[in-house]
Amino acid sequence: MYEKLLRHPFTSATGREKCSAQDLVVAMLDVELALAAEQERLDMLPKGTTETLGEYLTTEVFDIEALADDTAKGGNAAIPFVKQAKAALPDTLKPYFHRGATSQDIVDSALMLLLKPRLARCRRLLTASIDDGRSLMVAHRDTTMIGRTLMQQALPITFGAKVGQWAWGLHQAGERLDDVLTGGLYVQFGGAVGVHSGLDDAGVAIMTGMASRLGLAEPWLPWHTDRQPIHSLGCAIDAVAVAAEKVALDVALLTQTEIGELAEPAEAGVGESSSMPHKRNPVGCARIRAAARQIHAALSVLTNAGAQPLERGLGEWHAEWAPMLDAALLLEGALETLQHLLSGLEVNDQVMARNLGVTGGAIMAEPAARVLQSILSNDEARRVAREASENARRAGVDYAEALLAHEDVAGSAIDADALRQAVRPESYIGSSRCLVERVIERLR
Repeated sequence: MYEKLLRHPFTSATGREKCSAQDLVVAMLDVELALAAEQERLDMLPKGTTETLGEYLTTEVFDIEALADDTAKGGNAAIPFVKQAKAALPDTLKPYFHRGATSQDIVDSALMLLLKPRLARCRRLLTASIDDGRSLMVAHRDTTMIGRTLMQQALPITFGAKVGQWAWGLHQAGERLDDVLTGGLYVQFGGAVGVHSGLDDAGVAIMTGMASRLGLAEPWLPWHTDRQPIHSLGCAIDAVAVAAEKVALDVALLTQTEIGELAEPAEAGVGESSSMPHKRNPVGCARIRAAARQIHAALSVLTNAGAQPLERGLGEWHAEWAPMLDAALLLEGALETLQHLLSGLEVNDQVMARNLGVTGGAIMAEPAARVLQSILSNDEARRVAREASENARRAGVDYAEALLAHEDVAGSAIDADALRQAVRPESYIGSSRCLVERVIERLR
């Protein structure tokens, strides 16, 4: 199938192994048995019913291929699942299986069961990436580099401050993911029209008990056509994808041959070109960005399916399933790559220092003009600072010396040492060090 070559490279192999059709069947069965167990607890079913159901309904009972064929006929996998389950039960047990439930109760709850461990692993990978970012911040809190705006050189920052922005973005996204993990993966149980028909007030007690048994959150109401939980879930996944993509984009730009300030971890056979042996492509960044774009697309499907009609969706609910699982598996794959990227990122501080000088000092024209204002007007100081940077670039000399040699400065009462100090990039990094410390403290 095409997925192995076109989709799997961007998803997590670990996640895929836990989200097979067989795993969905197991999850649906877990939901059904939790439902029976709660009804048994409330004396709505004979004692021992749940255990007996579990003895008959092993995973071997279910024909996956037949389930797949029949899903299109019923519109969701729970309908043929229930038929196959009841066919495997003796007549005395059939009335006790799936009692009071509807197909959406089973599918929604089962999907939450599949997603929970995947999102928990995403959180662990995200935490590891943040920890790697913290290490980079500490190591490079004083590593001066050029900051860039609109893709052009602007003013100096430190690499530690740049990583601080990455780590803080990942941290903020992680908090949104935490909200989903701690209380946003809900059990679904509402029956045919979302009011526990035939169960009366016991329906709420069953819903509460099912949530506890399955390790899912308890909703205030059944959420058959209230898709706020899915919207929140999709947005949380997408937020992490955005934060990871930001890192990948910056790294990819800084690995360009002409810049060369960063490089992905070196590995044999990784990043090779099919036609250009000299290339070392940032393929990890490409994988992260490709996964993120697919996650953004999945979120678009989830948000467009958010408003669903009356008491049951007509195609909107059905459209959620694959994008929701795809988004989680894509995020897991992206975070695997991100953690590897940050843990082995190659930082070339010598090239960062070199790139600070490629404009001949023009990036330091602002602080230079401030010092020059002690002997020149504001406009004249800015003109001299600009002209000296061009002279330094052409002659290949130090910017400070080009300033001191300028005809409007030479022989003046300018403080030469103050001017030299002012145009050193490392002296004009603003609050870079302070910002690094703030992030480190907050992450601690």
